[in-house]
Amino acid sequence: MRIIRIGTRGSSLALLQTNMVRQALARLEPGIATEICTVKTTGDILSDAPLDTIGGKGVFVKEIERRLLDDEIDLAVHSLKDMQAVLPQGLAIGAYLEREDPRDMLFSAGGHTLEDLPAGARIGTSSMRRRCQVRKLRPDLHVVDIRGNVPTRLGKVGKTVDAVVLAAAGVRRLGLEEGVAIDVRSMVPSPGQGIIAVEARSSDRELNTLLEKIDHRPTRICAEAEREFLAALGSDCNLPAGAYATLESGEAVSILGMLGSPDERCMEQMHMQGADPAVGRRLALALKKRVHPEEFS
Repeated sequence: MRIIRIGTRGSSLALLQTNMVRQALARLEPGIATEICTVKTTGDILSDAPLDTIGGKGVFVKEIERRLLDDEIDLAVHSLKDMQAVLPQGLAIGAYLEREDPRDMLFSAGGHTLEDLPAGARIGTSSMRRRCQVRKLRPDLHVVDIRGNVPTRLGKVGKTVDAVVLAAAGVRRLGLEEGVAIDVRSMVPSPGQGIIAVEARSSDRELNTLLEKIDHRPTRICAEAEREFLAALGSDCNLPAGAYATLESGEAVSILGMLGSPDERCMEQMHMQGADPAVGRRLALALKKRVHPEEFS
């Protein structure tokens, strides 16, 4: 019997998400044999450096993808928001698991909302997207760059910072006490936030056929719209950007996006609807014209 080698980061959240994929596969094929292979990524090694200074998107997946291409593993499990819009040649996303809560959550000692945090409070995040939106909503707050896994960042509340912003999906999957959810219209999520992606070699027909059976079609459509948005910003995008897509009727897509300038001082938000995921690309280009008009002059 073939043993399916699954690559993942070694954090508690990454391992939990990988086990979700294993369980989904086991429900289809009760006798399936899998083996977890943990990989230390650049993002894990340089755990104290700001993400935008060490490569932004991709720092949590590139080493895992290399092992996939080198046939050291058969599948890779990622948080979709960590993946670049353009995959390495020879790789494909074979399945998207059903999306968890896409929102961000605010955690503070007093259970504050973002709107009623005391003036001058220190709010921790390593995300350009979150920094930009916090500064737009609450310019009186001090944004502090922090890194680390979910429990580590939560442990800094009341010590080095007054509040932190985390993805609701990770908190829920870990079964931790929830914070105050932030409406997507106030803080647009990262493209793919709340979605688990399973990546495989395009040439592995047997595995891709199996992955099709655990793929959640509505999540795929929304994920592809958000990835179209990201791709239109450029494969090396290192800008504050967010996108959140939903299905209106059938496969029609409604997508909300935000884009900020590199210095995070300018931010625009826009909504668009379309018949398919390509609307994500159109939305990104429309936002670029607003935020970076010099590129279109």
